[in-house]
Amino acid sequence: MEESRLCQWTVIRSVLAILQWWGFNVTVIIMNKWIFQKMDFKFPLTVSCIHFICSAIGAYTVIKVLKLKPLIVVDPEDRWRRIFPMSFVFCINIVLGNVSLRYIPVSFMQTIKSFTPATTVILQWLVWSKHFDLRIWASLIPIVGGILLTSITELSFNTFGFCAALFGCLATSTKTILAESLLHGYKFDSINTVYYMAPFATMILALPALLLEGSGVVAWLQTDPPFLSSFCIIFGSGVLAFCLNFSIFYVIHSTTAVTFNVAGNLKVAVAVTCSWLIFRNPISMMNAVGCAITLVGCTFYGYVRHMLSQQTPDTPRTPRTPRKSMEFVPLVNEKLEDKV
Repeated sequence: MEESRLCQWTVIRSVLAILQWWGFNVTVIIMNKWIFQKMDFKFPLTVSCIHFICSAIGAYTVIKVLKLKPLIVVDPEDRWRRIFPMSFVFCINIVLGNVSLRYIPVSFMQTIKSFTPATTVILQWLVWSKHFDLRIWASLIPIVGGILLTSITELSFNTFGFCAALFGCLATSTKTILAESLLHGYKFDSINTVYYMAPFATMILALPALLLEGSGVVAWLQTDPPFLSSFCIIFGSGVLAFCLNFSIFYVIHSTTAVTFNVAGNLKVAVAVTCSWLIFRNPISMMNAVGCAITLVGCTFYGYVRHMLSQQTPDTPRTPRTPRKSMEFVPLVNEKLEDKV
């Protein structure tokens, strides 16, 4: 009886963690799009910088003040040699995501981000000469096909926004791959990742944001009252962006890899639906079909990846089986996806 209650509580905790993650993720995306579209605050570098500042303060509060998470100590030399390059790619990834969100609908942007598994595998194959099981390549077919169908039938297509989202996928994949070598020996969770990377990202982005968008922000403040409500919305999105990172930590520790993968793809569907209800961007039937195919493909890819990772060293090899188990799947798990 007690074991049954424990199992029920575990399921309830997992569901609550997933719902909380969905809520923060969808809210941050919708708020960012609202800032760009409804508030006419068309400064993605500034928005990204504000998010980094809020996340740096939030991570410091959680680790140093509230002590809810232990600090993973990193050598000062490693901070510049390992974490700084990661922070640079991390910064580019977040900025490109916000730039794309300014120019294209949430539905299109989220669908393109689902292309990340494909770019991760292709980059490892082209640049790092990694080899993968044929099932991994087969699982990428619906992802690529869905993205192509969605792009061709997108009614609000914008070339600059599309390119920003696509290069954002490449930045995410690059960060994921570099993490294997640069962060080797450090077992970072989402909070410690933000604790170390957000200050570097702020330092990297502050000057470009000031030079490229400073005068525009001042002009916007002078012509777009009320200041207080706008300030609350913009900084509120930054606070929620940090809360999203915090919620990811609990989801990862409350669910299995398969559950996380399925929940992540359903989260995209929820974000697409909510954004359409709020912004009413036109979506054709074929566009919706392309988005659905992409999400199904991502779920299938995650399932194949999980099954291959569970294979034991004693699994019989076929002539087409990779020689090393690390060649079955991409270098690292994409569970820790940047959401700042």
